[in-house]
Amino acid sequence: MWLIVGLGNPGTTYAHTRHNIGFDAIDLLANRHGLEVRGKRAQSLVGEGQIAGQRVVLVKPQTYMNLSGQAVSALRNWYKIDPAHDLLVIYDDMDLPFGRLRFRERGSAGTHNGMRSIVAQLGSSEFPRLRVGIDQAPGHQDAASYVLSRFSKEETAELSDLLGRVADAVELVVREGLTTAMNRYNSTSGRTS
Repeated sequence: MWLIVGLGNPGTTYAHTRHNIGFDAIDLLANRHGLEVRGKRAQSLVGEGQIAGQRVVLVKPQTYMNLSGQAVSALRNWYKIDPAHDLLVIYDDMDLPFGRLRFRERGSAGTHNGMRSIVAQLGSSEFPRLRVGIDQAPGHQDAASYVLSRFSKEETAELSDLLGRVADAVELVVREGLTTAMNRYNSTSGRTS
C-alpha cells in the first residue's frame, strides 16, 4: 500500500499557489484514477483506491503547511504503514528550477516547513519524497510571499504538462518502484521525461 501525500494549504486563498502544487498533483491523480479525495481522516482529506493494481491512499492534509506532520503521523498510525517503504510526499521546492522533478529516498527537510513538520512528527527523515521545482523567488521578494503567490503567465502555460509529469512519476513509483522512478526522473533536466 502507498500513502501518497501532497502538501499544501487548505482554502481558496491558497488554491493553485506554488506552495499547493502537492494538492494539485493529488487532484490530478485522483481524477486520472476515478478517486474522490473527500473522506475526512486525521485532519486530512483522503481518497482510497487503486493505481496500477496497488492499493493507494491519496492525501491532502488540512492542517496548514507548517503542521503537516500532525496529519501524516496520525495517518501512519491509522494505516499502520512503514514510512520508509509505504509513504511518498509530494511538495514544492524552491531549490530546483521550475519544472524539475527530483525523487529522494530520504534526507533533510531543507527549508520547507511542511517537510520539517513531517520529519519532526515521524521522528525520522527516512521516507521517499518527490520534490517539484518552483524556482527561486525573484529579486528581493521574500520566500514566504513567493511560495504563496500564483504562477507566472509563462509558468501557468507549462503547469498542465508539469502536473502531468508529476502524476506520471508517481504512477511509475507505484507500478515499478522508487528506484526505477529515480533513474528516470532524476537524470532529466526537468522539462521532459
